[in-house]
Amino acid sequence: MKTIKQMSLREKIGQMFVTGFPSTEISPELKEVIEQYKVGNIILFSHNIEDKYQLGGLVAELQQWFTTHTGFPGFITIDQEGGRVTRMPKDATNVAGAMAIASSGRPENAYAAGRMTARELKALGINFNLAPVMDINNNALNPVINVRSYGDSAEKVSQYGIEMMKGLQGGGVMSSLKHFPGHGDTNVDSHIGLPTIEKTVEELEQLELLPFKAAIEQGAQAIMSAHILFPQIDKSGLLGTMSYTIITELLKEKLGFKGLVVSDCLEMDAIKRYYGTAKGALGAVKAGIDLVFISHTPKTVKEAIHLIEEAVAIGDLDEAVIDAAVTKILAYKAQYAVIEELDYEIVGCDVHRRANDLIRTETICRINGEIDPIRTGDEQVLFMGSYSYRTDLASSSVNQDLSFPQYMGEHFHAAYEIISIDPSEGQINAALQKAEGCKHVVIGLFNARENKGQLALVQKLLAADCKVTAITLGRPYDLTLIDGEFCGIAAFEYSLNAFKSLIPILNGELTPTANITIQL
Repeated sequence: MKTIKQMSLREKIGQMFVTGFPSTEISPELKEVIEQYKVGNIILFSHNIEDKYQLGGLVAELQQWFTTHTGFPGFITIDQEGGRVTRMPKDATNVAGAMAIASSGRPENAYAAGRMTARELKALGINFNLAPVMDINNNALNPVINVRSYGDSAEKVSQYGIEMMKGLQGGGVMSSLKHFPGHGDTNVDSHIGLPTIEKTVEELEQLELLPFKAAIEQGAQAIMSAHILFPQIDKSGLLGTMSYTIITELLKEKLGFKGLVVSDCLEMDAIKRYYGTAKGALGAVKAGIDLVFISHTPKTVKEAIHLIEEAVAIGDLDEAVIDAAVTKILAYKAQYAVIEELDYEIVGCDVHRRANDLIRTETICRINGEIDPIRTGDEQVLFMGSYSYRTDLASSSVNQDLSFPQYMGEHFHAAYEIISIDPSEGQINAALQKAEGCKHVVIGLFNARENKGQLALVQKLLAADCKVTAITLGRPYDLTLIDGEFCGIAAFEYSLNAFKSLIPILNGELTPTANITIQL
């Protein structure tokens, strides 16, 4: 392999970029940016993945392209947080999300989730997981973090996040904490807008920075930036990813972080709409970002690389900045991007499945009221709920074949009714007619705060003296919006794994032991 002194400027810049492609096969556009622009890393999404065998073959082919055309193996990155942000296929072991795992009260579950995830990623050649989330969910209205966070306290986020990080790294996969200096106290999704946090460094030091500081002390190797404006910290009008004050002065110098600093995707609207993705890439490198994500459009990667080359040529960017970043990248690649034989047997193996099932059962929370056990074949039980939908661009793609009421109704041999995500008054009345004669309605809520028809239906069911069990299949905070006597359960995610974990709770076989504090 070449040394950094033997590399051309373009070869070095290419090592600093991560991009993606839209299908399950390598696109011609991706081949061009690897071959001609020396881009050395990839990010995988659900749309790239069919099953473990296709995924392993795809990763092997990608690595062949990287080693042939750049001289180095690539970082194969993925957002495999667990829970709501899950990219791995159904035949892999997909663990619960952060808030769910923290609700179990057992930090060792976070380590186990990280270790299992790492073993399966590594078995398929994926060497870099963009997890865990170290944001503190100190704003219950947060549209993009919420259940992806371990909780609303620095202590809990630090404790569980560090265990997840250690599990990933111990399993041989690089781990990136996110989103520095904290995305928890926002009410705007940076995928579709530009959040602002009006806090000083001193205020961040009291809360948001604490998990990052603790993780740095415990061996964090990569940290991802947040696309958020902090006008009290950087008055230049540049958001965190492009801010030298935040990335270099705060993270690298004040907190002493020596690892890899990576950007969130620069095609998110917080960058794309307000600054431009290519200019955002140059700004991120100037700020001190080592690894730049343009996750979807290889054409935009080419524009960004040309812009950085031009900046070096005219003296607007010191090549030493690039050298320092690439030196770190290659050092971590030597540790993690080692191409090994794939091991499909590990992926979704029985040991992992059983361990994951036990952990998931420990994450189900009874938040309010008493659980009335459901007997199979009870004709007076009715399951209700909508299909899921894509709540934000961080979410995994929606499985249109999965329906909470249908799955539960078929399992318990009970009636079920699929409602729209935000039922109208007419649809609510039709659902109420369906519920006539039922003594117990179990309704799955999915982001009911934004879809108030779900809440209106629950209130009318309660007004009709119907026993209601409301199960949140997303944010547990939806339960705070219901008035009256009801049983409230938090399952944290709309997934087949979550549905299976609910069954022994609903039929009375198991008593939920998890705990999360929300104000009803």
